[in-house]
Amino acid sequence: MRQLLRMWKLFAGMDLLWVLRGPRDAAMYVLSDAVLIVASISTTFLLAVRFDGIGHWDRAQILFMLGYAMFVNSLLDTLFGYNVKMISRRIGRGQLDHMLVQPQPLWRMFLTEGFTPFGQPFGLIISIAMLSWTSSLLDRPFSVVWLGILLLNLFASAAIVLALQVAWGAIAFWAPRSAEEINSATNRVVGSLGPLPLDGVNRFLLGGLLTVIPVGFTAWLPARSIADVSPLFPGGLVAPLAAPLFAAAAYFVFRKGLQHYARVGSQRYSNFGHRR
Repeated sequence: MRQLLRMWKLFAGMDLLWVLRGPRDAAMYVLSDAVLIVASISTTFLLAVRFDGIGHWDRAQILFMLGYAMFVNSLLDTLFGYNVKMISRRIGRGQLDHMLVQPQPLWRMFLTEGFTPFGQPFGLIISIAMLSWTSSLLDRPFSVVWLGILLLNLFASAAIVLALQVAWGAIAFWAPRSAEEINSATNRVVGSLGPLPLDGVNRFLLGGLLTVIPVGFTAWLPARSIADVSPLFPGGLVAPLAAPLFAAAAYFVFRKGLQHYARVGSQRYSNFGHRR
């Protein structure tokens, strides 16, 4: 644990130096980050305000789901934005070799290397403020148990989205060139569909969005239960129960890919060390 804390401190310091390269660069980065955050939720937000809700969801419940999705994505950007969340780039570009030669186990590098508390500050701050505000709008009493279930679901959703990225990103082990940017595509799917109510989607497609690409766990399914829209299972425990299953599936796929990588090595470097 002491080693983990030291590495988090190291990467946080490097992130701060990167942000403070100059006031102009820092201001541009913060402004663009704020624009992206607003743009990611504006469509659903405006629809909910204009029509006082969407389908079975009233306006307060929609806003709560937006805050929920923002927090999940912002948390992953802060903790794993540069490595595990976009693992297909590391694998496809041969950069996994750079991690394997480090005097640290791979799991420790994955846990710490993507820590960027200063480069991604506004997303997490805004999402916490949004989630706190929208929670107060819900027509239900606040309790410690409800808060505990909310926190449990938030971290379970983050784990499921991360498992999605790892499982799909592992395809780059077998197809490094064509799958190098596959996590960019899955990330866009999560960003686009994550803050949307999926109630009107047909059952076949909805099944895929809860299993093959489990974007429904980003916010829609947990928020249904927590905000009392129409709970499929009482208590809001679907995401916490599903998270270990998705994590195990992602670990299995990644491990198979790593075994393949150990046999064939990186296909992106020639015998002279040049990247193809």
